[in-house]
Amino acid sequence: MQEPVPAFLGMPPFSFSRNLEHILNIQKTPHPFEVPANEAERLVSVRSLLPSDLTISDELNILTTLVQDVFHAASCSVTIIDEDWQRIAATSGIKAADCPREKSGCTHVVFSGQPLIVPDMRLHPAFRQQDYVTGEPGFRFYAGFPLAIDEGLTLGALCVIDTKPRDFDSHQCAEMRSFAQLASALLSLQRKNTMLQSDKVTLRKNALTDPLTQLYNRRALKEHVAPFLRQHTESKQSAGILLLDMDNFKTINDTYGHPAGDRLLKQAADRIRSVLGADDIPVRIGGDEFCVILPAVQNDTDLQIIADRMVEAFRMPFKISGHDVYSAASIGTLLTPEDGTTSEQLSRHADKALYMAKARGRNCAVRFDKSML
Repeated sequence: MQEPVPAFLGMPPFSFSRNLEHILNIQKTPHPFEVPANEAERLVSVRSLLPSDLTISDELNILTTLVQDVFHAASCSVTIIDEDWQRIAATSGIKAADCPREKSGCTHVVFSGQPLIVPDMRLHPAFRQQDYVTGEPGFRFYAGFPLAIDEGLTLGALCVIDTKPRDFDSHQCAEMRSFAQLASALLSLQRKNTMLQSDKVTLRKNALTDPLTQLYNRRALKEHVAPFLRQHTESKQSAGILLLDMDNFKTINDTYGHPAGDRLLKQAADRIRSVLGADDIPVRIGGDEFCVILPAVQNDTDLQIIADRMVEAFRMPFKISGHDVYSAASIGTLLTPEDGTTSEQLSRHADKALYMAKARGRNCAVRFDKSML
């Protein structure tokens, strides 16, 4: 008596080859197109691989070329199924293209978590009306095996497609499964590399950012801003510079404590940002001293306008521990290249202008001139 095959596989009664397919969890007829219960978790796995755009790796392209050659197929692809679309991570032979996921055989593989083999798509109700079957390139055979980088979460498929009907024997199925494991490993490695690059960028950003105010720090001023100013000068372009010191900061810090002083510095950084444009570069040099680079400023008039706005921004009281406290800004201003061409000159001349602003009663901006030397 023949043993019945589970109905969900959609297979005819038992035979040795069909039973082998069942043991290998290979579908001849795809499951109904239903979104799995773990779709939200699956999409998290997909997005961890594709934080922005899908970058095709050379290794995946080499693998698809190898698989295409091994199976003498018309096409081989690594696909990723996201919320709405099939994305092509690598392809060889007849080039596969991104498409809505409901049109893709790989979506059936992803949602079932099992391989799918369709000997002739023209005879299959799920595929016979698809334009890639009825028109060019006229695909007939499909074999897709699941890919995963997180256990239980299938994110795509390694698929082989041909323009003539055919089938896979048990040896070919085993080979495809091994190739799919290799593709999964390459995708996992790609994700790790992406995460490492992201961590590297984050570490670099943190190294150049003042943790309290989230402005650039002194290291950034030395490593990036100074070379930028040098290039600006060499190309005969002007740029404005503000050197700002907060008046009365030490008294406030001593009166209300260091946590209150930190809150004051954060609020000061917000006020500095509020005056600046997108291309301007604010830097916390240290303590209550800030520097601002103004790449778009080309003349004294524009420089003075921004400096006056900055002074005005600091005239309003700060809210610290329920109290109104006042910490005005003294600012020294200069323009490159006329007021200096090297970092040392610019720093020295900005200090001179700042000193003069303090000498004139603070709460003002003073333009550097050579009589201060």
